[in-house]
Amino acid sequence: MEDLRLGVIGLGLRLSLPLAAHRPGHGTVVAAVCDTDPAALARGTARLGVDDGTDDYHRLLARKDIDAVLVVTPDDTHERIAVDCLRAGKPVFLEKPMHITVEGCDAILRTAYETGTRLYVGHNMRHMGVVRTMRAAIARGDIGEPKTVWVRHFVSYGGDYYFKDWHAERERTTGLLLQKAAHDLDVVHWLAGGYTERVNAFGSLMLYGDLPRRAPGTPRPEGWLKEYQWPPTARGELNHRIDVEDVSVMNMRLDNGVIAAYQQCHFSPDYVRNYTVIGTEGRLENFGDEAGATVKVWNTGPSRYRPDADIAYQVPDAEGTHGGSDALIIREFARFVREGGATDTSPVAARMSVAAGYMATLSLRNGGQPYDVPPLDPALVAYFANGQVRR
Repeated sequence: MEDLRLGVIGLGLRLSLPLAAHRPGHGTVVAAVCDTDPAALARGTARLGVDDGTDDYHRLLARKDIDAVLVVTPDDTHERIAVDCLRAGKPVFLEKPMHITVEGCDAILRTAYETGTRLYVGHNMRHMGVVRTMRAAIARGDIGEPKTVWVRHFVSYGGDYYFKDWHAERERTTGLLLQKAAHDLDVVHWLAGGYTERVNAFGSLMLYGDLPRRAPGTPRPEGWLKEYQWPPTARGELNHRIDVEDVSVMNMRLDNGVIAAYQQCHFSPDYVRNYTVIGTEGRLENFGDEAGATVKVWNTGPSRYRPDADIAYQVPDAEGTHGGSDALIIREFARFVREGGATDTSPVAARMSVAAGYMATLSLRNGGQPYDVPPLDPALVAYFANGQVRR
């Protein structure tokens, strides 16, 4: 089997994905790269060992020897670049979140539908061991039918990862209840077996809004993702503009009746996601989300809290970035480009997680007013449910 020749657009913070994809002789090889930042382009070509770099992605799309494209650029560029790739007939791997608006997501989906070009959205958490362990426990019936899901997301590095660059700007992300939570909202939907139809939320810029910022045009501090400041109030050199929330809480009603809640804080001392799923016959919860984590199930009772639980599943070890999921989603994408068929990730699911986060952000900025999630065109739903093949 010949290697799938990939073009990469974007060589910034998610360089781990192109690195996971560059496996000459093992199915995929990065053949050409693009970035508008000369420094990022130089770093990326050096790390990948690829000589063919450009600052104009249209040149990359014009190449007939490129089989598919990875789009790992900032969120607000996804619609424009993905639409151009699809119209050029290049199958697209699109980094999550799909876009920063519902309309942008729908434009991407419609372009894929109209052109027939294959679209894949890399929600890598669907391939993480902890999520797959929870989903398998639910599928086995360990807790009966899921009825409610609660997620707490503590982001100890939030002030460094999200408030020192473009992530802190609404124009670039809409907000972190979309940008950061798109992963978790997709997991909620996957575990619960439905999509959010109504939301309300509250949030605030509680801490980082008052800390020292860099002047516009000033580069990020040296070592900004290697040296972390503590406590959070000691952080400095933040982005010149900060207008996204650093605390948010969100309530969801799904289309299958499941009730869910999500909480996010960007100045906690530790970094962890905690999922709780309660069904008609039990409860499951994860303890940690990396290799060595545990998923526990309580399905006898009633009783007081029992830390030993009734069942404990060890999350399998994984190698590589993002708990081994980067390599797995690249492998699934390559198989999808070659063969088509079903995938564990879903462009429709990606759109629905963005839509839930987008409407929740509208809610928290409008006093917690409830909002309905706009439905997706049934023709698009049917197309993607059928493996991106017209019936």
